[in-house]
Amino acid sequence: MIKIIKSWFSLLQDEFAKDYFKALQSFLGEEYSHKIVYPKEENIFNALNFVPPDKVKVVIIGQDPYHEPGQAQGLSFSVPENFS
Repeated sequence: MIKIIKSWFSLLQDEFAKDYFKALQSFLGEEYSHKIVYPKEENIFNALNFVPPDKVKVVIIGQDPYHEPGQAQGLSFSVPENFS
């Protein structure tokens, strides 16, 4: 399930309904079901929950190498404050 704020969902809902996105969701669901994948599934779109679309000026897409459980929170180059 995609968990993002309403303003982003309204913008992206047409993409979520397309075949490529459904295939991607299916693939990720399978990966999450039998492998360790970071971030947690509910945090895949976490960055979109911190700023509404009308406030976005730049989007940087990247891949971070997380090594331990609890590090990935769906925000690039970030780990939770309480991570030790």
